[in-house]
Amino acid sequence: MNHYSMNHLKQLESEAIYIIREVAAQFERPVMLFSGGKDSICMAHLAKKAFYPGTVPFPLMHVDTGHNFDETIEYRDQFIKDMGAKLIVRTVQDSIDSGRVKEETGPRASRNGLQTVTLLDAVNEFKFDAAMGGARRDEEKARAKERFFSFRDAFGQWDPKNQRPELWNLFNARKNMGEHFRAFPISNWTELDVWQYIAMEKIEMPSLYYSHKRDVFVRDGVILAHADFMELLPEEKVETRTVRFRTIGDMTCTGAVESPAATIEDIVAEVAYTRTTERGGRADDKRSEAAMEDRKKQGYF
Repeated sequence: MNHYSMNHLKQLESEAIYIIREVAAQFERPVMLFSGGKDSICMAHLAKKAFYPGTVPFPLMHVDTGHNFDETIEYRDQFIKDMGAKLIVRTVQDSIDSGRVKEETGPRASRNGLQTVTLLDAVNEFKFDAAMGGARRDEEKARAKERFFSFRDAFGQWDPKNQRPELWNLFNARKNMGEHFRAFPISNWTELDVWQYIAMEKIEMPSLYYSHKRDVFVRDGVILAHADFMELLPEEKVETRTVRFRTIGDMTCTGAVESPAATIEDIVAEVAYTRTTERGGRADDKRSEAAMEDRKKQGYF
């Protein structure tokens, strides 16, 4: 890694740590969302550095759809144990069982969108006034509209036209009862920045990000991992391919890419040359042109 890249990553690290410390200072009950994906892993790593040698002064929370990769859950539990942090888990299954949401049916059913209700219920349950997430502006056009401190109304909803200006890194966290904020410490990072930072910091990552053989099927041009709870369409067939995942989420909508990248160095080189965004393989974003923005307005992260 050259000197320019090192300086660039150190600047991004400093900015992210500043945002995390601002959230801890300005809010009474912050939480950091943790999915076990690369962005939340980086964010949690930055939080650990922000408060070292002390402990992270807020809990981490995972909204579990129940359809996560087994590798993700195993990594999550070990990471939290090594970090010495407090983990809160809230499940979409509980939201279904309590009647808060209705599970989709059919081959294209997904629990990904149902996470919104589980997340907002958890925010209300613990009275969190700020929730930090690992979203980045380069991921998707709706994400690009976000500020570092993103205001949510009393219903947990996002209005992109009703956000506070952020001048000279001054952040306005004033809110009324019942309202809360989302905060995005690595908003200015790119996918390549994330992987170069992982390489620089030597952060251990879930095996899903590296090339491996897996049973998959193709739907609407997206390579999906096969699982028992996924119903195939008549024309779809399961086959074994050598793949890896650029983003990790609910199995029903997280697309894989065929790739030989078996090391972090391989992944950095691959990401540097790719012309497809990492969310280009997300089936949930293909439901409509404004799928992400619509979900965000309802309270999705």
